Amino acid sequence: MREKPPPRWFLAFGVISRPGALALHSRRPIRLHPLNAGSPCPTGHDVRMPQLLVDRASMSSPLPLMTAAEARMLGHDPSAPQWHRVRRGIYVNRVAFDKLPPWRKYAVRVHAFVRLHPDAVLCLESAAVLLGLPLSDEPRDIHVYDPDRSASRRFGDVCVHTSSDPREVIQVGGVFVTGMLDTTVDLARVLPPAFALAVVDAAIAPAQGGTLTSELLQHHASAQQNQRGVAQLRWLWAHADPRSESTGESISRAVIEWCGFPTPVLQITFHYDGCTDRVDFLFEATKTIGESDGWVKYKMQKDPQRATELLKEEKRREDRLRRRGHPFARWELRDVLRVTPLGDALHAASVRRVRPSQAGMLATLRDRRRQARGSLR
Repeated sequence: MREKPPPRWFLAFGVISRPGALALHSRRPIRLHPLNAGSPCPTGHDVRMPQLLVDRASMSSPLPLMTAAEARMLGHDPSAPQWHRVRRGIYVNRVAFDKLPPWRKYAVRVHAFVRLHPDAVLCLESAAVLLGLPLSDEPRDIHVYDPDRSASRRFGDVCVHTSSDPREVIQVGGVFVTGMLDTTVDLARVLPPAFALAVVDAAIAPAQGGTLTSELLQHHASAQQNQRGVAQLRWLWAHADPRSESTGESISRAVIEWCGFPTPVLQITFHYDGCTDRVDFLFEATKTIGESDGWVKYKMQKDPQRATELLKEEKRREDRLRRRGHPFARWELRDVLRVTPLGDALHAASVRRVRPSQAGMLATLRDRRRQARGSLR
């Protein structure tokens, strides 16, 4: 049985030329430099892999989608345990689905919805799936934009939004979505602040493929009638940084501030022993180096030998920096979200708090109102 769409879907669309709107299609190639056997440094000097918008974007479903009609044609019984129903009449392999990280499960859900409603215009987190803006967990709802509605409404897990402020609508991979500028500002208003910062940073950071600017985002938001999240937007414009290279770095900066630690300098380069080493964070008072370890830097499933080489090089890099008197602190995103492990890592590396912690802001890390039940955060 075909899923019944919410009434009055927005079927028309327009494309307005705007800086950054089609940035997803202007991908810069990533060059992975081989290690020099006779050199202590890789020829490219930097073993880190920035997380590009285009690499995060899910232009199609991470798993093959099977309709009930296709199942009958192929002789499959979709009610069997090996199949998971994503939406009414849309199925995927259960084992494969269960192995996906939360944001990839959400991408499957979004593409299953689009399979049933190809004329819908995605917005907010659902548009972020196609645009490559970072999602750290599995959002609860599918979000759709319909400017012809008099009021926003919910239909199960589908939220249909309207607005007095017009939105640019573009096509990405054949799917209608709100443009990068509108989607970024919309998410900046509603996400918890640290996660909103990660979205804004991604949109303005050249290292992540972002082509917008903080000034452009600020101007666009101030021109809108929508007053939701105005105080949060002011905080974001003051803290967004185009030097950020990953979601983990952005969220780390917020939590470091809220914990009361000094503000680190980003992406500092050192030249030691004939090598060029760039680090995520430098706490200048103690010369401490902080590294937000997103294992995407090293996870190259198709080339495990290359991944091993990168891990060895990273160890040599850390040893080289320690020899020059730099205490080292490493953490992963899950340490940041738990707060205490990040604080312990910085304290062990000689970084001390210089201001009281902001308990209210730290509590926003546990805000799960937009997350699916059972998600990680």
